[in-house]
Amino acid sequence: MPRIRGTETYSEEQDIKNTLLMREVLATLPSFCKQYFRGIADTTSARTRLGYAYDIRTFFEFLHQNNRALAKMEIPDFPLSVLDQLEKVDLEEYLEYLSYYEKDGKIYTNDDRGKARKLSALRSMYHYFFTSEMIERDVSALIAMPKKHEKAIIRLDPDEVAILLDQVEEGTALTKNQQRYHKFTKVRDVAILTLLLGTGIRVSECVGLDINDVNFKDGGIKVHRKGGYDAIVYFGDEVEEALLNYLEERHHMIPAAGHETALFLSLQNKRMSVRSVEKMVKKYSQLVTTLKKITPHKLRSTYGTNLYRETGDIYLVADVLGHKDVNTTRRHYAAIEEDRRRSAANVVRLRREENGLPSADENE
Repeated sequence: MPRIRGTETYSEEQDIKNTLLMREVLATLPSFCKQYFRGIADTTSARTRLGYAYDIRTFFEFLHQNNRALAKMEIPDFPLSVLDQLEKVDLEEYLEYLSYYEKDGKIYTNDDRGKARKLSALRSMYHYFFTSEMIERDVSALIAMPKKHEKAIIRLDPDEVAILLDQVEEGTALTKNQQRYHKFTKVRDVAILTLLLGTGIRVSECVGLDINDVNFKDGGIKVHRKGGYDAIVYFGDEVEEALLNYLEERHHMIPAAGHETALFLSLQNKRMSVRSVEKMVKKYSQLVTTLKKITPHKLRSTYGTNLYRETGDIYLVADVLGHKDVNTTRRHYAAIEEDRRRSAANVVRLRREENGLPSADENE
């Protein structure tokens, strides 16, 4: 039975939005790309496919600009045989092009991480057509993936977390203009920041929460994870208190049409967007530190760091953060893991030297 438009969940709304954007991008790509994206639909999210489509479009725009034969035809008319005709050097020139290029009067640059992402999209497309026996060779497999340089994880120290939450509650360091709105958003902002810092959920998962997703009996929230599945994330007493305080206000709000179920509402009584939470985090974090660029993702890193330091269980951290591969978590918290290994150096004592007493083995 078809669902009535307007009754979708937040994640379903985002999928619809991404699907519509995908159709617009597909119209600018070679026609054979439609088969590729249909072929990976069951194993990827709409958001992932849209990202791939943007990256693949950049590749075909490069070919259109730099290949004499292809410059004579429109991109949607490119034949699949183009993929077989390209050589390794063509892809290498493409990666070099990504370092710096202009489009519609705007300059774009890509570091190794950005190049790796775009090459990954290209490899996926080549692999699909090669394994489907629609092209004879996969030239993308000959290109080494650019080395990703791990970035130092930026996180808030425990004292900075306390100062941040105090600033959100008090608002004394805000500008006079910001203070005008602070009295209306204080309780909500405290709830959001406490939730992000106390559970490590993603900002998209946060804004996607509905009122019914919060279960105070079990102390958990149902979030829609990045991989397209639902999971329960449990919260502690501080998060519970902040949420309860906010819900007292939330029950007196009159949501805008279509936003009745949303947990966190904007001043316009609409579901908060990812961008609005990002701006809110930036506003408060600048009161605490100007040396660290704090984003909602940095609050997630702060939670993951604290959880790992307290438990030492990398598998638990991976599970709570929703990482599919524990190696992803391990890479993020490698520095902390190194500290833990270093601290183990003097834990085991081989001899008891104090007061001239013999070692434990000598007493046996």
